[in-house]
Amino acid sequence: MMDFGLERRLASEFIGTAFLAGTVVGSGIMAASLTGDTALTLLANSIATGAILVALITVLGPISGGHFNPAVSLVFAISRGLTWREFMLYTAAQITGGLAGTISVHLMFDHALIAASEKMRSGGAQWFSEFVASFGLIFIILAGLRVARGAVPWLVGLYITAAYWFTASTSFANPAIAIARSITDTFSGIRPADLPGFILAEIAGAAAGLAVSAWLLKGRAAAP
Repeated sequence: MMDFGLERRLASEFIGTAFLAGTVVGSGIMAASLTGDTALTLLANSIATGAILVALITVLGPISGGHFNPAVSLVFAISRGLTWREFMLYTAAQITGGLAGTISVHLMFDHALIAASEKMRSGGAQWFSEFVASFGLIFIILAGLRVARGAVPWLVGLYITAAYWFTASTSFANPAIAIARSITDTFSGIRPADLPGFILAEIAGAAAGLAVSAWLLKGRAAAP
């Protein structure tokens, strides 16, 4: 990957996470207002999220890696793809970008700029769902980098679209996006009080995904 410098890499992570959060929240607002049907809203929400991930990772991946997710950045820090200082800065850029994305969508849809969500997402089933969703995301990314590097944007977009539907939590799989969704009292929201359980489950799932992929793909050189 060409070295774009840390400043531009952080800008890339901020912009990408802002658009990702904006798409998650905005498509939920739009679909809910147009359909009034939970299943159709989730379908629109999942398709929009998968699509924006393909676009963002394709164009911003060569700049910053296209993480847009502290759990992904943590995995790369553990595997020495990022320094720990870079990890902290990436995480700060991702969290602030996610918050900016949600606030921007609220402005577009004439909502209060910040509204703490009242949507409860708690309990063992939800946390396990986030563990599974994050495990799968990290595994898809790391395996994709080994066997089909050019397809990674599509692999991630398709995986998240599917995971919206096979996980009870609708696959947040991203601490920065979870935080961004805590300030919107709309379809995609999550109560601030439920964030710790989600974030811990996401980190645990990411760590497990790293461990399993390292074992399964041991000795496999990265794809060009």
